[in-house]
Amino acid sequence: MDTSVKKAHYASHRRNKIIKNTAIYIFLVIISVIWLVPFLYMLLQSFSGHYEFDSVIPSTWSIHAYEFLFTSNEYQFWKWWLNTFAIACVTAVVQTLLTLMTSYALSRLRFKMRKAIMQFMLIIGMFPSFLGMVIIYYILRLLNMESSIYSLILIYIGGSAMNYYISKGFFDTIPRSLDEAAMIDGANKNTVFFRIIMPLSKPIVVYTLLMAFTGPWGDFMTASFYAQGVPDNFNVAVGIQNIMNPGGGTLNIANIPTFCAAGVLTAIPIMVLFFCLQRYYVEGVTGGAVKG
Repeated sequence: MDTSVKKAHYASHRRNKIIKNTAIYIFLVIISVIWLVPFLYMLLQSFSGHYEFDSVIPSTWSIHAYEFLFTSNEYQFWKWWLNTFAIACVTAVVQTLLTLMTSYALSRLRFKMRKAIMQFMLIIGMFPSFLGMVIIYYILRLLNMESSIYSLILIYIGGSAMNYYISKGFFDTIPRSLDEAAMIDGANKNTVFFRIIMPLSKPIVVYTLLMAFTGPWGDFMTASFYAQGVPDNFNVAVGIQNIMNPGGGTLNIANIPTFCAAGVLTAIPIMVLFFCLQRYYVEGVTGGAVKG
C-alpha cells in the first residue's frame, strides 16, 4: 500500500511539474514572439520598395534602402555608425576598468565611510542622468567641448564608479584567501587584481563590458543634446532620427524603409555580441546577484 501511494504521489508530482514547465515555456515563447515582432517588421520593411501602411509583408521587394545608405551624400550613415562605434569602444574599455577597480576596492578594502559612500552612490544613481545635462553642457562649454564626440566619451565614463553593485557582488563570491596567498608571495594589490582576480572574473568582465558598450550605442537623448544639430557629431541614434525627421521638420513617411534598413544595420553588432557572449552575460548577472 505504501509503495502504491508513493508511486501515485510521484506520478502526481511529475505530472504537475510537466504542466508547470509547459506553461512556463509557452509563456516564454509568447514573450519572445512579442519581442521579435517589431524587429521582424523592421527587417521586412527595410526590403520594401516603398512604405505600405496597411501591409506587414511588402508587396514589392527591393534593396534600394540599403544601397541608399551606402551611397547617399545626404545622410552620412556610416560616419554616424563609426562615430558611435568609436565612442562605444572607448567608453566600454575605460568604464569597465573603472567599474571593476572600484568594485574590487569596495569588496576587499575596509575603511571609514565605506558603507556611507556605497549608499551615497546608490542614492545618486537613482536620479536620471539627464537632470545634470544643462550644467554639464556649460562646463563643457567652458572647455570648448560642448559639441564634440569626445565630450560624449567623458560624460559616459564620468559616473562609471556608480555601477559598482553587480561587480562588487561577484567579487564577494571570490575567496579572500586567494588575495592573501598572493600577498604572502609578495604580490601587491595591482598584481592580485590583474593577474589573479581578473582571470577568474571573466563573466563579470564580459557583463560589464557589454553594458558599457550598449549604453552609448543606443543613447539618443544625451547624444542629441550635445550634438547641437551638427551632423558630423551625430551618433547613429540621432542620425537615424534625422532620417525620419530631417532638420526637425515634418515626419518623412517615405523614408521609413531607409529608417528600417538603418535600424537593422545598427542592431546587428549588438545582436552578434549578445549571442556570442550570452553565457558569460548570464553568469555575470547571477554571480553578482548576492548580498555583500
